[in-house]
Amino acid sequence: MAEHPLRRRPGLASIAAVGEAFPPNFYDQETLLGALRTHWATRHFNLDRLAALHRNVLVGGRHLALPIEAYAGLRGFGDANDAWLRVAQEVGEAAVRRALEAAGLAPADVDLMLFVTVTGVATPSIEARLANRLGLRPDLKRLPVFGLGCVAGAAGIARAADYLAGHPDEVAVLLSVELCSLTLQRDDLSVPNLIASGLFGDGAAAAVLAGRRRRLPGPQVVATRSVLYPDTERVMGWDVTEGGFRLVLSAEVPDVVRAHLRQDVDAFLGDHGLDRTDIASWVAHPGGPKVLVAMGEALGIGEDVLAPAWTSLREVGNLSSTSVLLVLQDVMRHHRPVRGSWGMILAMGPGFCSELVLVRW
Repeated sequence: MAEHPLRRRPGLASIAAVGEAFPPNFYDQETLLGALRTHWATRHFNLDRLAALHRNVLVGGRHLALPIEAYAGLRGFGDANDAWLRVAQEVGEAAVRRALEAAGLAPADVDLMLFVTVTGVATPSIEARLANRLGLRPDLKRLPVFGLGCVAGAAGIARAADYLAGHPDEVAVLLSVELCSLTLQRDDLSVPNLIASGLFGDGAAAAVLAGRRRRLPGPQVVATRSVLYPDTERVMGWDVTEGGFRLVLSAEVPDVVRAHLRQDVDAFLGDHGLDRTDIASWVAHPGGPKVLVAMGEALGIGEDVLAPAWTSLREVGNLSSTSVLLVLQDVMRHHRPVRGSWGMILAMGPGFCSELVLVRW
C-alpha cells in the first residue's frame, strides 16, 4: 500500500506537553447541590427540578475558584471579577510551569503566549501579569483572546500552530483559564443558569507547541479548519449585564452538532485524502452528556471512543475552553495511539462554530 502523502509533509507544529492546575476547593456534586438548594429554598422554586438537572449532567464533582462559603460574600460583578483576576493568575502560573517542565523547556524559551478565557476580564491581560511571575522574556509576543468560549481550547491550538508554521524555530504556549463558578447568576432561576450551576467547573490548562525546526516530540498538527454557522449567535454565549455574565444556552446545541459536525469533519478530512475510519483518536470537548452523545452519533463512533471526554466531564465538569486541553493531556498520557496514527481535536462553541485540528501521532 502506498504511503499517504501527508505522512511525508512536515507538521505545522508539535504539541510537546500539556499541564493543568485546579483551585484547591473541590466539592462533590451532592455538596454543591445542597448549597444551591439552601440558597434557592426561599424562592418558591421546585428544588426537585434543580436536583434532576444536576444529576442529568452526570458530573461527579467540581473545583471552585473560592471556598463554597465565600460566594455569598460576592456583592456583584466587580467582586467576582476581582476574585477571577487573583485566582486566574494562581492557576495560570501553575499550569504553564507544569507544561513547560513536561516539555523540558524554561520560561525564557517561550516566544508567543496565547491566553484564552470567557469567564473574566483584565487589562493588563493575564499573560502580561504572568510574564513577571514566570520570568518570561521582555520580547514575548502576546495574544489574549476573549469570547470564543468552549471552542477556544481547540482554536488556540490551531492558531498557535498556524503561527508556528511561519516561525518554525519558535515556541508557543496556549494558556486557558476558566473560572466558571464566578459567573453564576445567583438570582437567575432560568433553566440555562440552573444547568450551568450543575455543569461548569473551574481550572486551567496550558499547552506547549514547538515549531518544526525545534524537533520536540509530540503529536504533529498537520492541518486546521474553522467553521462558522450563519445566524446562530443566540445558540450559546453571554448577555453582559450590570450583574455580570448571564448565560445564553439554547436547547438546540445537540441539534446543531447533529446537523453540521459530520459534514464538516468529512469535508475537512476529504480535502486531505482521509476519512473518519482513518482517525485513531478523537479529542473532543465534553460540552455535556447530550452534546457528547450527539457528537458520537454525528461521527459514527461509540462512547468508548470518546471515553477520555466522558471521564473529564464526570470528574471535573465542563471547564469551557480548558476542557479539551484536559482531554488532550489524558490522551497523551494514557491513550496515545501508535506512532503515525491520525487524530482529531475538535470543539464547538459560541458563534456558533466548530474548530477542527488534524494531528499525526
